[in-house]
Amino acid sequence: MGLKDFNRALWVFHINTGSCNGCDIEIMAALTPRYDVERFGIKLVGTPRHADVLLVTGPVTRDMEKKLKLVYDQTPAPKVVMSIGNCGNTGDVFYESYNLVGPIDRIIPVDVYVVGCPPRPEAIIDGVVKAWAKLEKAGEKK
Repeated sequence: MGLKDFNRALWVFHINTGSCNGCDIEIMAALTPRYDVERFGIKLVGTPRHADVLLVTGPVTRDMEKKLKLVYDQTPAPKVVMSIGNCGNTGDVFYESYNLVGPIDRIIPVDVYVVGCPPRPEAIIDGVVKAWAKLEKAGEKK
């Protein structure tokens, strides 16, 4: 079963948990006409309650820890969490900061890691394809 067999659009919700906005800019670049991910049915939504995928950028700051957990809980199952960029994956240059509670996977489970500082739109799109495959497998289990 390939992506063409996935019978609905993939809706993603983006949350920044303390990033410098470099990753956020690259996510927006993936939505521009150059990459145009919407033609594949990938759509950015304004609420986690409608999302299939959470795109999380940045290391998790103390202020964002509870908010990230809340957004994760509001996202209906099956869901996939993507950690976008090195800061979200490891803390990168901020790993010893007094205001961080850790990388994303210390707060919520992460399914797909996209590396880079910031990652290129192609890498983000590749991560979304991996997320799509995970959702497809979750759909097969039902």
